[in-house]
Amino acid sequence: MSAAVLQLNQATILQYTRQLHLPTVGGQFQQLAEDAVKQKQGHVAYLEALLGAEIEEREKNTIARRIQEAKFPKVKTLEEFRFEDVPHIPAAQIRKLAEGGYLSRSEPVILLGDAGTGKTHMATGLAVEACRQRKRVRFTTAAELVNELIEAKNQSELNRVTNRWLRYELIVIDEMAYVAMPEAAVELLFQVISGRAERAAVIITTNLPFSEWTTMFTNARLCKAMLDRLTDQAHIIETGSESYRFRRTLAKKKGGKG
Repeated sequence: MSAAVLQLNQATILQYTRQLHLPTVGGQFQQLAEDAVKQKQGHVAYLEALLGAEIEEREKNTIARRIQEAKFPKVKTLEEFRFEDVPHIPAAQIRKLAEGGYLSRSEPVILLGDAGTGKTHMATGLAVEACRQRKRVRFTTAAELVNELIEAKNQSELNRVTNRWLRYELIVIDEMAYVAMPEAAVELLFQVISGRAERAAVIITTNLPFSEWTTMFTNARLCKAMLDRLTDQAHIIETGSESYRFRRTLAKKKGGKG
């Protein structure tokens, strides 16, 4: 085959890949063809490698898009969490949850402990794993969610916004019961939580024992109803009182001195 014919064939293939929306095939078909010749692979093996590269790239792009859409304040993974520094936290349970069974069963996960004990990191890490499983995920704080719902109500868009929160396959509500909320705000928050109960998973982080939630949600009836929804079939993980964040900072300082 002459060089001119080869160039024409390559240009045609590139045109086809653009029309078929196969950018990875277009970008890699020449290199993989050369590799196939060197490794004495047949046409079928070459085609398998080429299509596999396209699928792999699409998977990576889908996961990256899911993570971006989740709006994490900072992407943190479970691989980065030093479970060996906090042996009281059930690492095996967290890793089991990361497999995603709780998502298909629509079971809540509640991380309860003092500030700095790794709740947000683990919640984010579990949510990142859900993104890797191509689930639609959204991260928020309780205050941010309530503010969004109040604004939507004021603009007569509450149903639309609430329904959007119900469609995510997983939501993470960070800092639940950190600050007191007026009853009207709690009612809006309850709409989201009750609407997702037994239909879609939620991860909650909180620094307050359940018995003290009424100090932040002063309507005892509404508070009880919210806890009933959140704790039913829930995985409740206590992260303790010793600051994981502080210990990690100390470890970094010691490492820097070395």
